[in-house]
Amino acid sequence: MSLRIEIDLGAQRLRLLQGDDLLREYSVSTAKNGAGERMDTGCTPRGAHVIAEKIGEGNAPGAVFVGRRPTGEIYSMELRKQNPARDWILTRILWLSGTEPGRNQGGEVDTCNRYIYIHGAPDDVPMGKPGSAGCIRMRNADVIELFDRVPPGTPVLIRE
Repeated sequence: MSLRIEIDLGAQRLRLLQGDDLLREYSVSTAKNGAGERMDTGCTPRGAHVIAEKIGEGNAPGAVFVGRRPTGEIYSMELRKQNPARDWILTRILWLSGTEPGRNQGGEVDTCNRYIYIHGAPDDVPMGKPGSAGCIRMRNADVIELFDRVPPGTPVLIRE
């Protein structure tokens, strides 16, 4: 039985399942603009996806990523004060790709080209309520645990 991830936008929860067995459940934060698939909307895309790429293995908790590359910085409040407008992508990245042509794959609705990730966030970012620019934010310890358990190609279903 293979692993799969289900993300419930209404409940702001991510569930890791193997067959019908719930292995782990995490509180997350998805888009403050709600659900939607179109480019430049700041929404979290719905439907069937897969983990296309895993980025950040071996980086320290709180490692800062820009353009999917570690900057060498570790997140801190001081760093936040120096970069108040930065969208903090921390620790690990699970880059998603849609698998439904016309819904979340291709053209103006392509999840991968929208750079939608499951990623770590600063500890003071509230989980359990929408607040991201479209990605699925997790606590750093949680995203490390999830990252270490799922291979590329793991199915991810995002639903309202």
